[in-house]
Amino acid sequence: MLEKLRKEVRATDLTGGRRIFLLILVSMGSSTIYAPAYLKGVFYDPLMGALHCTNADLGMLLSAYAITATICYLPSGIVADKVRVRTLGWVGFTTTAVLTYVYALLPSITTLMFVFIGMGITTILIWWGIRFKLVRLISTEDEYSKNIGVSYGIYGAAGLVVGLINMWIVNAFVDNMEGGVRTLLIFLGSLILLLGILSFLFIPRFEGEIDTGEAGFNLKELGQVVKNPVVWLSAACMFFVYFYYTGVTYTTPYLSGVLGASLGIVSLVSVIRTYGITLLSGPAFGFLARKTGSPSQVIWIGSVVAALALVGMTLLPSKSSVAILAAVIIIALGFIANGVFGIVSSQLTEGRVPITIFGTATGILSVIGFLPDTFSSTWFGSMIDSQGNDAYRPIFLILAGAAVISAVFAIILLAYVRRNAAKLKAVEAAAAAELAAADAKAE
Repeated sequence: MLEKLRKEVRATDLTGGRRIFLLILVSMGSSTIYAPAYLKGVFYDPLMGALHCTNADLGMLLSAYAITATICYLPSGIVADKVRVRTLGWVGFTTTAVLTYVYALLPSITTLMFVFIGMGITTILIWWGIRFKLVRLISTEDEYSKNIGVSYGIYGAAGLVVGLINMWIVNAFVDNMEGGVRTLLIFLGSLILLLGILSFLFIPRFEGEIDTGEAGFNLKELGQVVKNPVVWLSAACMFFVYFYYTGVTYTTPYLSGVLGASLGIVSLVSVIRTYGITLLSGPAFGFLARKTGSPSQVIWIGSVVAALALVGMTLLPSKSSVAILAAVIIIALGFIANGVFGIVSSQLTEGRVPITIFGTATGILSVIGFLPDTFSSTWFGSMIDSQGNDAYRPIFLILAGAAVISAVFAIILLAYVRRNAAKLKAVEAAAAAELAAADAKAE
């Protein structure tokens, strides 16, 4: 057994069943390993009740995770190039599982701050970089596009199934929120631990997966990225898209606190909004982006529709009779926000960012794009603590404003790409020629 673990293999050395299993493993893992940190997006009220904390406290925990994650995004790519996928897989899963078990003890907010900071390290610095890399390693030359599409489908399906199980657990302890949340976290911790064990046993050592070069971070590439307007426009667009995409989670406490919807309805809507629509929204918006030939065009239209839906939420009367209508709007809003977020990184391809700097550009995109997590939860949580149910109207209007701003940046990027099409194409071709020459010289 140990001999098999030490042997280096290629994708073609693995059986079809083994490759499918690894695809399921890493895709399921990508929707499960982050669940403990982002639990408030689905089970906001039960979590706040179990932890006996304020809205601001709950937001502060996610901010601690997000700040740590922001610091770790760029170096996670370097770690993924220098350490084997199997090692990062099982270590990332098992350490996150341990932290989830500590979370299940429902300790003080101070202790949980350290738990969330730890999760920022285990899920981002250690695990973040391996999903796309493992999909690439198990794919033959013409399989990657198909496999990454399948991976997103598995991600949504796994998230939906796990989310429904979580909902069943919480509803089973409706009169004991502490017991429900604790049981839920023990379930998630055990599932993540199982994924860690399977990663150790079944992810092989791949031939050529380790970057043996001395430089893990190329300053020349960083300079090219910094000077590229497409990268900054894409990052700004992603910042505001992610802002309203994550802000949609505040429809969960709105449903229960303002409209008086039951825990069962709120949980079901939240699970469908968070996971179920991923099965459809990603492929649907991806199809639209390919059909139009411009992700930016789809992004600005989708963002405007999302802004209108958010404004519409502020016009609903605070009555339980409109809960079903609100649930429909929330699910539709989640569909649009999820779909737009799913294609926003495609703006780098639309802007013909050269493959030679694509990895660094993606790192910059992640650092800037995910910044809203560092402050939005604390900001909105404090608003709810101080204003109560009156806070939701300004929150939804702020999110609508973010959607409009993201639409503006998408339009600017679209105009820039069209105006500089020849120049961008020439830069991309020159970078490809330089890379080909370097490869030929190396051979």
